[in-house]
Amino acid sequence: MNALKDWWLFFKAISGALLGKSSVITFFMCIALIASAVGVIYASHLNRQLFTELSVLQSERDAYEMEWSQLLLEQSAWSAHGRIEHVAITKLDMKIPEAADIIVIK
Repeated sequence: MNALKDWWLFFKAISGALLGKSSVITFFMCIALIASAVGVIYASHLNRQLFTELSVLQSERDAYEMEWSQLLLEQSAWSAHGRIEHVAITKLDMKIPEAADIIVIK
C-alpha cells in the first residue's frame, strides 16, 4: 500500500511539473472518455452476440414445437379406435362377443 502511495505522489509531482493542473484533469477525462467508448463498443458487441444466440434458440424451439405437434398427430393416428379394432380382429384374431357370451356381475 505504501509503494502505491509513493508511486501516486511521484506521478502527481511529475505530471504537475510537466503539464500543469488543467492538463492533468484533461488527460484523465480523455482516459475516462476512451474507457467509456470501449465499454459502449463491448456492450454493443455482446448485445449482438446475445441477440444472435436468442434467434438461434427461438428457431430451435419452433422446430421442436413442430416436431411435437407432428408426434401428437402420429400418436392420435396410431391410437384411433378403428385402427385398434382392425389390428385386434386381423392380427390377434379377436372378435366382438355375442350378447349370450356377456356376463354381468353385480
